[in-house]
Amino acid sequence: MSSTAGSPHAEAGAPLLQLDHVSKRFGGVKALDDVRFDVRRGEVLCLAGENGCGKSTLIKIISGVHPPEPGAAMLFNGRSIEGLDPAAARALGIQVIWQDLALFPEMTVAENIAFESNLGARPRLVNYGAMRAAAARILGRLEVKLDLHAPLRTLPIAQRQIVAVARALVAEATLVFMDEPTASLSQAETDALLAIVRRLSAEGIAVVFVSHRLAEVLDVCSRVTVLRDGRLVGTFPTEGMTQTRLTELMTGKTFDYAVQTRALSDAPVVLSVEALSRAPDYADVSFTIRRGEIVGLTGRLGSGRTELALSLFGMAPASAGTVTLEGRPVRFASNREAIRAGVAYVSEDRLQLGLVQPQSISDNTAITVLDSLLGPGRLISARRQDALVDDWVRDLGVKIGHPDHAVSTLSGGNQQRIVLAKWLATHPKLLILDSPTVGVDVGARAGIFAIVRKLAEAGMAILLISDEIPEVYFNADRILHMRDGRIVGAYVPGETGIDAIEGAIHA
Repeated sequence: MSSTAGSPHAEAGAPLLQLDHVSKRFGGVKALDDVRFDVRRGEVLCLAGENGCGKSTLIKIISGVHPPEPGAAMLFNGRSIEGLDPAAARALGIQVIWQDLALFPEMTVAENIAFESNLGARPRLVNYGAMRAAAARILGRLEVKLDLHAPLRTLPIAQRQIVAVARALVAEATLVFMDEPTASLSQAETDALLAIVRRLSAEGIAVVFVSHRLAEVLDVCSRVTVLRDGRLVGTFPTEGMTQTRLTELMTGKTFDYAVQTRALSDAPVVLSVEALSRAPDYADVSFTIRRGEIVGLTGRLGSGRTELALSLFGMAPASAGTVTLEGRPVRFASNREAIRAGVAYVSEDRLQLGLVQPQSISDNTAITVLDSLLGPGRLISARRQDALVDDWVRDLGVKIGHPDHAVSTLSGGNQQRIVLAKWLATHPKLLILDSPTVGVDVGARAGIFAIVRKLAEAGMAILLISDEIPEVYFNADRILHMRDGRIVGAYVPGETGIDAIEGAIHA
């Protein structure tokens, strides 16, 4: 780096960070093409775009992971910076909180927060008292209370996000990038995190917010910078911006958001649940799903939605009640029994439960249907597997390098689409989708739900679980509201307004 940052107090309104003519190639692929980007001190800026548009590449250039192509200009506090590496970026106060958080599960809260401050050129004893004091000071600054001695693995994801923010503040951050920070949070947890983001902004810390949840983007950010296919579309004020317009800027397409109205009352019942209970997760749950019907299940985190889904998939058997699948009572002792009966489950946790990260994209896609790919000698036919993978990669719009690459090399959104492909390939009678678009951009969401609707039209029964009300409102035929382990409301989109449903759920 040729020079250091200037005064800690940048000129009012002047960019804290400014980039011009930033391009980046990886082999023959141009990930960024002549991009301009700036963020002001104390600003909350959204960096928006579909998966593969160049957001992560831009962040990695700013954080010193990748150098830009020659000809790029980078200014921090008005001073030119060159030869940026991760250590130099951190010295400037640039911190990145990636979607996977990059924390240490077996270390305590205090150790995770103060980890970087204990790195040094020479070995030295760790001052645990000072470490805990620093962690307590930062958490107090955020107005949050956490057990400093608790191992990180015992904390829910919302509190781990706070630990990641606290670690950035210990490092005296002036610019914080937050990559999909609310992807796995409930609405209440999201609100709490956004309050922390506003607190950082009020302290003069710039925050660049990357999220596919457009409503929160428009709520917390003052400007939005949009990338598409590696090029800058523009930077726009969020005042007056709508989700529809932002979607159009990100994708270059127009989407028609309309309530799905279909007459399904005479369709045969595929799934019937009667008085299903499993203490303490849920109690006395009853509902039906008809052939070709999409039933939305929503409610706040902890309402029992996922626990109910796991019971239907044989992972957590119910203690009371009955489940009937196509008129036949079933009681699955395992998920294998559920799969054989025609039930598929897309987990909300793709990293731990949805994918085998070291294995290839091709193997992850085909893993649920290996029997159908057998050829002569009962060996897997490479031709059949390649055809299967090619079809789903095309239909779901998955951006991959090569099917033989590890699935871990894909972006979060593309990984989620491989999870979907894996289960859609089984052509189930009942498809349970638990937050299927976590980390998926708006363009890909539209494609995924177009496929889901086609599956429903072909006769598949679908249970769609989501805490994003518009997701169930515009894609489900009926909506069930779950709270404290019970179904407390049922709505038909169009007959009940989306505002009324949101008000009931967040009351």
